Amino acid sequence: MSRKRSFTALTCIFLTIGALAAPYADAEDAILAGRSGISHVLLISIDGMHAVDLLNCANGLSGVNGGKPYCPTLAGLRNHGVNYLEASTSRPSDSFPGLMALVTGGTPRTVGAYYDVAYDRVLAPPQNTTGNGLLGGSCKKKVANGTRTEYEEGIDLDQSRLNGGAPSGDGGVNSIDATRLPRDPFDNCNPVYPNDFVRTNTIFGVIHKAGGYTAWEDKHPAYIAVAGPGNRSALDDFYAPEINSDSANFIPLSTMPGDVNCSPLPDQAAVTAHDDYTGSFQNIQCYDNLKVQGILNQIDGRTHNRSAPAPVPSIFGMNFQAVSVGQKLIYQHGSLPSGYSKAGGYTDSIGTPSRSLLSEIEYADTSIGLMVEELKKQGLLKSTLIVIAAKHGQSPIDINRLLRIPADNGGEAPSAILGSSYLPDSELNQIGPTEDDVSLLWLSDSGKTAAAVSLLETASAALPASANSAGIGEILSGPGIAELFGIPGLPPDGDPRVPDIAVVTNAGVVYTGGKKKVAEHGGFAHDDTNTILLLSNPRLESSTVTTPVTNMQVAPTILAALGLEPGQLQAVLKEGTEVLPGLGAIWR
Repeated sequence: MSRKRSFTALTCIFLTIGALAAPYADAEDAILAGRSGISHVLLISIDGMHAVDLLNCANGLSGVNGGKPYCPTLAGLRNHGVNYLEASTSRPSDSFPGLMALVTGGTPRTVGAYYDVAYDRVLAPPQNTTGNGLLGGSCKKKVANGTRTEYEEGIDLDQSRLNGGAPSGDGGVNSIDATRLPRDPFDNCNPVYPNDFVRTNTIFGVIHKAGGYTAWEDKHPAYIAVAGPGNRSALDDFYAPEINSDSANFIPLSTMPGDVNCSPLPDQAAVTAHDDYTGSFQNIQCYDNLKVQGILNQIDGRTHNRSAPAPVPSIFGMNFQAVSVGQKLIYQHGSLPSGYSKAGGYTDSIGTPSRSLLSEIEYADTSIGLMVEELKKQGLLKSTLIVIAAKHGQSPIDINRLLRIPADNGGEAPSAILGSSYLPDSELNQIGPTEDDVSLLWLSDSGKTAAAVSLLETASAALPASANSAGIGEILSGPGIAELFGIPGLPPDGDPRVPDIAVVTNAGVVYTGGKKKVAEHGGFAHDDTNTILLLSNPRLESSTVTTPVTNMQVAPTILAALGLEPGQLQAVLKEGTEVLPGLGAIWR
């Protein structure tokens, strides 16, 4: 049973979506009237993959694979697809807002998701301390409390287990510890599940309500968020093996696709060190393989674990983590087998992949090829729209631009500059600040915003960009924040989730005290936001769209392809999100 929506989701004046019930647009009515013959949509996020990565791997690069293309599956899909060269993710370009953009059609200002770890000025702390150290606390009813919000592995029952510590089964929503969730003081201090944290509905909710079967696979149980508010059962089949679990606890499925041998895991040095899957170029492929097998099972008309027959989903898909790990990781567990480099990432400014990143791109391409072949085998390829996207990119591509702060220059990140005089304790001494290659800052007193900005400006004033000890490129606050996200503050005049300050970094800056990675995401740079977007179906001719589009346009396009009204998405109505251009053949 769904409980009534919370104060934060219903009473904010800036989200009076219920009043926007008019038809979406005459142009879309015409598209829908033609219907498309599409009955299934396979949505794949290759996290981290840039638009230029597709160009390089489909066309070939000198010095890689003898100059021949190294992603034959994606190249083949492009031959019957529309490739969008100027597609942009959400800003911030983090996994949580990036995924929500793909499935809601909305930006963070409407959906309310800014980062996996963020802040809400109304919600109260969890009852118990999370696995990542967000302290449990009290909940004062009917007043704004204020708390860090965590929607990642820290809310699992046991984040060391692949199934998140679920009492039965292979994980999912029953892996979430409700006592580790933030609470709503305007809803009797009930815990706020990830899907109820999201302010607008999703394609999964709309399709499920229309009678479609829905499925999704992702990296945390917290990503039940894709179900949308009010009803977690909008996801008929949800699989979310915990990516940050101890790789020593890996449990392979009875069958695993492709040529990757995962029993035992190939990188036993990482297993012995009890590293998670993001610490190994090899083991991350076995982690992703769990989800690939789930997709193959669903194409075959079974549940993800093949335990029961099920309809082939109307909407289904997964995210790949392998490419993201290949872009970021500096390997920490000794020597690697041939074919891998100790450092991932790219070797030059045009996006030539390192040997380790090349392995991950080839792996993702091969895995998608298995899905395409299974669709053909089951006679489903012509009725399936395949959408290849990415929640986020990764920055920098050019390794010469990398500057890790404080690790490389002894400088200070914005959160360290401001310190306890400006930031709540949860930003500093609990699960930490929201800083990767962006810095989002929620102040303990918003009235100190001007003083905090002045301090940040002073810290970087009169320094050339190369010597900027804080890596600050631009500081957004006041009208700058309002234009992008809305007004920070409490309802009814402000949004309790909007940061007071967003620091946009210089190109290549990553806020980290270690040297275990060569890239990050979350920021606003071109490398963060310009990601792969390819829509493919046998009826489409190869075409390229060079006009700017956004990942928010994927959601209404998916509904239109399935013959559903895009305006059923609340964020689409709120923001006027359009379907993607260039797909005329798919509607005929």
